[in-house]
Amino acid sequence: MTSFKFDLSNYSTLVFDCDGVVLNSNKVKTQAFYQAALPYGKQAAEALAKYHVENGGISRYKKFSYFLEHIIPQQTNEGLIDTLLSVYANHVQEGLLSCEIAPGIYDLRQETEHAKWLIVSGGDENELRSIFEIRNISSMFDGGIFGSPDTKEHILSREQSNGNISPSSLFLGDSKYDHQAATGANMDFIFLNKWSEVNNWQQWCEDKKIRHSSDLSSLTSPSCS
Repeated sequence: MTSFKFDLSNYSTLVFDCDGVVLNSNKVKTQAFYQAALPYGKQAAEALAKYHVENGGISRYKKFSYFLEHIIPQQTNEGLIDTLLSVYANHVQEGLLSCEIAPGIYDLRQETEHAKWLIVSGGDENELRSIFEIRNISSMFDGGIFGSPDTKEHILSREQSNGNISPSSLFLGDSKYDHQAATGANMDFIFLNKWSEVNNWQQWCEDKKIRHSSDLSSLTSPSCS
């Protein structure tokens, strides 16, 4: 694999995905999708969990819409999506309150005190803000905590337009969608692999010439690989 030297002091804005970057919560989300869909059969639950993993970073609203339209179309009824979202949210909240916070995040905040920090996530915006407040990490993200139902592309474009994200900005993510959103916004990108659910991420990073590192703690050193 290619080795990269990366100086975060060059960036005045750092944008973070939440799941798999700030919180070790990818498996929390995968299990929550599975449990929400399980009343409609094990096969349906496995199909939704698989779709979720293959489409990391996309909002729950789009994933449950896919579930209703393509996995259980014969069982769909009015109000079902609200039921699914409620069951999912209950599972997620419990997991997000107890999962690991990324090692090194406090050191990284000190080392990049010159930079504005933002969360741009596929997770529900109100849920994220509540969880971060309860876990006493919201104050680090002085640029704001943003999530669905707005897409990452929309959030990045909006925050760039209003000046909240500067031209000198870096996106830290763990999914192909994160890379796509960052590239579309003309932002630099680092892929964090430790908690990622991207299959064969090494080959993907090599093919796309993507800078990558393990987790936030690895970015507190002068170089990452």
